[in-house]
Amino acid sequence: MLNRVILIGRLTKDPELRYTPAGVAVAQFTLAVDRPFSRDQGEREADFIPIVTWRQLAETCANYLRKGRLAAVEGRMQVRNYENNEGRRVYVTEVVADNVRFLESPNREGGGGGQGRDEYSGGAGGGSRNSGSKSSGNNQDPFADDGRPIDISDDDLPF
Repeated sequence: MLNRVILIGRLTKDPELRYTPAGVAVAQFTLAVDRPFSRDQGEREADFIPIVTWRQLAETCANYLRKGRLAAVEGRMQVRNYENNEGRRVYVTEVVADNVRFLESPNREGGGGGQGRDEYSGGAGGGSRNSGSKSSGNNQDPFADDGRPIDISDDDLPF
């Protein structure tokens, strides 16, 4: 069996961070994902997909994602149900994310296409960050000398 979802869209509002009674962080947000076709008048339709993240990934999303930001989400589809206050059974379909990629730089405001790409993953060992455009400790571009030879000895190579 396979249950894997990959979505790219914009947040409809800031993530909502909560904690379970056991102290586990959970963040919820909605991703607006454009449909691949337009209406008769040329208007694009979108689907609004609820996303849930847990633990360190939830805290990271709550700290860095904002309304309107472009994000990629990987996870699994989950359907759960509960009984509401009126005694009716309510079914909820959502994506439980285990990987969220921030596709716009956090210092760019508005809906422009930023160049920064950060990936945050949840897992048994907590969240981890893999930055695709930033070096840790400073804001210099690690690929600024692209095309120039790199001075490295054979002893430094792992193979």
